[in-house]
Amino acid sequence: MLKKNEEYVVDIIDNGFQGEGIAKIDGITVFIDKAIKGEKIKIKILKVQTNFAYGKIIEILEKSVNRTEEDCHTYQRCGGCNLRHINYEETLNIKKSVVENCLYKALKRNVKVNDVIGMKNPLYYRNKLQYPVGIDKDQKAIMGVYSTRTHNIIPTNECFIQNKECQIIANDIFYFIKQNNIKPYDEKTLKGTVRHIIIRIGIKTNEVLVTLVLNDNNFNKEKELIEFLCKKHENIKSIVKNFNTKNTNVILGDKTEVIYGNGYIYDILGEYKFKISPLSFYQVNPLQTEILYNTAIKFLNDNTKNDVALDLYCGIGTIGIFASKYFKKVYGIEIVDQAIEDAKYNAKINKIDNIEFFAGDVEEILPKIIERENIKPSTVFVDPPRKGLDKNTIKVLQELKPSKIIYISCNPATLARDIALLEENYNLKEVQPVDMFPYTSHVECINVLHLK
Repeated sequence: MLKKNEEYVVDIIDNGFQGEGIAKIDGITVFIDKAIKGEKIKIKILKVQTNFAYGKIIEILEKSVNRTEEDCHTYQRCGGCNLRHINYEETLNIKKSVVENCLYKALKRNVKVNDVIGMKNPLYYRNKLQYPVGIDKDQKAIMGVYSTRTHNIIPTNECFIQNKECQIIANDIFYFIKQNNIKPYDEKTLKGTVRHIIIRIGIKTNEVLVTLVLNDNNFNKEKELIEFLCKKHENIKSIVKNFNTKNTNVILGDKTEVIYGNGYIYDILGEYKFKISPLSFYQVNPLQTEILYNTAIKFLNDNTKNDVALDLYCGIGTIGIFASKYFKKVYGIEIVDQAIEDAKYNAKINKIDNIEFFAGDVEEILPKIIERENIKPSTVFVDPPRKGLDKNTIKVLQELKPSKIIYISCNPATLARDIALLEENYNLKEVQPVDMFPYTSHVECINVLHLK
C-alpha cells in the first residue's frame, strides 16, 4: 500500500495529458511532474488517492535523451511552459500521443493521427501578453505570471514564449506605475487600481494595442502615460482602460474606455487583414494560425464553388473569411457581440460580400438561420471553446447532415467525446494536429468528418 512521504525508485513508462511522467507501483498509477518517459527516478509520494497517486522527483537516476537544460528562471514555478524540460521534437510526439489516446478511449479503436505540425522557431510566439499586477508579501508592487495553480505572482523579466516587444512595453508600464505611486490591486482587500496589463501586437503589421485592466477610477495619470509610452514606442496605435471591479478570475470586464487611438489594431493573416479589439478573440500564435487555416482549407473538395458553408463559433470571422473564396456563401455565428461587429468590419475591409455574420448562441440561433435562409450547407466549420460542442449543436449537425464537417479543436478530450457522438452519421477521415502553443501541453487539431 502506497503511503504519503515514502520514497520509491520507479521507471517512467509514459507521459500524460499535461506532460507529467507516469509510473506504476503495485498496480497503482503514479503521476510525477517533469518526469520523462524512459527515465529511472527516485520519487517521494505527495498524495495518495484510491486508484492513483502523485509523486515528486527527488533524484533522476537515469536521464532521458530528450531531457534539455532549463533556460527559464520562472519555469519551475509558473506552469506556463510545462514541457520546457523536454526536447522540442519530443514534445510534438507527446502531443500526438495525447490525441491518439483520447480518440482511442472515446472510439474504442486506433485512429491514424498525422504527425504534429511544429514551429521552425518555437520561441517568442505569443502576440498577446497578459500580466497580473499586485503586491508581494512586503507590500511592494509586483508584475509577472501566476505561479501554477495559485494567484501568487512571480516577477517576470523575460518570458521565452511572449513577443519580445510586448514584454518591453509591459516592463515600461510597470516602471511608470511604480514611479507614479499608482496602487496595484490587492486580491485580499479587493482594493487598488491596476489589476492587469495586456499588450497585443500585430505580428505582420507591428501595431500595438495596450489595455490596462483597472479596479477603480483612480488612474489619473493618463496623459503622462500616453506621452511616456508613445515617445518610447511609436508603433503603439491605441491605449484603452478596461474596468473590472468583480472579485473574479476573469481578466476583462465589460466596460472599455479608449484613451488614445481608435481602440483597435490590425494584423494580417494570409492575404486578409483583421481588426483586433480588446475584447475580441484572435489566435495568439498567428504564424501557426495561417498554417492551421490553410491546412483546413486544403481538406475541402475541389467543387464547392456553388455550395454554402457555415462557420460556427466564428470569432472575428477568420476561418469564414479564409474559406469565403471557395464557397458561394458563408454564414458565421458567434456569441460575443463585439467579435461579430469586428467580423462584419473584417469582411468589409477585405471586400468580401458573400459572407454574413450573426451574433448569438450557436445552439439557439443556428436552427433559425437555417429555416429563415432556407440553406443546406455542404461544409460546416466548427471551432468551439475548450468545452467542445454542446449537445444541441451536435443534434442540429446530425439533422443538417452536411457532407463534410471540419472540426478545429483546442481540447483533445472534448474533441474525442464529440467525434464519438457524430460517428453515428460520419466517418473520421483526417486528424491533423498543429502545435499552436509550443512547450505547453496544449494541442490544436483539425479533424475532417465525411458523411457516411
